[in-house]
Amino acid sequence: MSLTRKSFLNMVGAAAFAIGSGTAALAQEVTLNLHQFLPAQANVPKLVLDVWADNVEEASGGRIKVDRYPSMQLGGRPPELMDQAIDGVADVVWTVVGYTPGRYPSTEVFELPFMMTDARAMSSAYWQMFEKHMKDTEFKDVHILGTWVHGPGMIHVNKEVKTPADMAGLKIRGGSRTVNSLLEKMGSTPVGMPVPAVPEGLSKGVIDGTTIPWEVTAALKVPELVGNHTEFEGNALYTLTFVLAMNKDRYESLPADLQKVIDDNSGLEFSIFAGGTQADSDGPARQAAVDNGNSIVTVSGDDLEAWRAAAQPIYDEWVADMESKGIDGQALIDEARALMDAYEG
Repeated sequence: MSLTRKSFLNMVGAAAFAIGSGTAALAQEVTLNLHQFLPAQANVPKLVLDVWADNVEEASGGRIKVDRYPSMQLGGRPPELMDQAIDGVADVVWTVVGYTPGRYPSTEVFELPFMMTDARAMSSAYWQMFEKHMKDTEFKDVHILGTWVHGPGMIHVNKEVKTPADMAGLKIRGGSRTVNSLLEKMGSTPVGMPVPAVPEGLSKGVIDGTTIPWEVTAALKVPELVGNHTEFEGNALYTLTFVLAMNKDRYESLPADLQKVIDDNSGLEFSIFAGGTQADSDGPARQAAVDNGNSIVTVSGDDLEAWRAAAQPIYDEWVADMESKGIDGQALIDEARALMDAYEG
């Protein structure tokens, strides 16, 4: 079967266009800046964000380069990171959602006391509920790449704490409005403070202690600044929520194949990886406190009841607060629990 001269020329032209388009695409380079608040050697930058950035660079065949800016090197303060992503000051940011209290209220369902038993299960539930409830509402102004939580939140303080009563009168750094509410219920004075400010706050006596998970204590040298740690058996006292967020216009400006590279390295699996990686880093950091000779109290069994009783009013208050915003808080709690129960690692 022979080809007509016209059809042959059409095929040659189409092939030349395809080759030319491919050459142009291969020549295109995209540089994304990734901005966050922790030192580069801390666990999240080293074990999560660098892995994400390296994978994106590799999967793009070198067409995407991710420049990493730790410790707020692009300027501003940690609570400004979300607006930096929205406004395009940064292309990608990693931040604590609770640094902007009340702005993303549905995420707080994952910060309620004693909600979490497993960071992977909760990070999975968080992504699923983000896609269903938050993507086109609370987070409509930004392109979210990942949603996750850290391992069990706990208390690091300059005196031994075994009961809620031991917390009375202490100035404790809290990471979100939910955590601050919990501290108030126990008679503490919550102090709003981004996590990089914790070492100075402890060394100068501005705070008596802080609420953070084990994994970040090493980077902040917390075991050298306080000698007492209180952890909880079973469900975590609290967690914080994180997002990896990208400027929406920057994402949409990428060619479709590079958008796919970003998509393939984001979403549910990445969120589970990130949350699990943070939780897995708790063990080595805890051992450092043990090696330092610090006192570690593990609240367990019947001793947990006083803590749970102190925390219970937060649920009722939060559901009422969500209702005032037109959000069914109890439904979010029930859905989060069901998704966590159904999670299979």
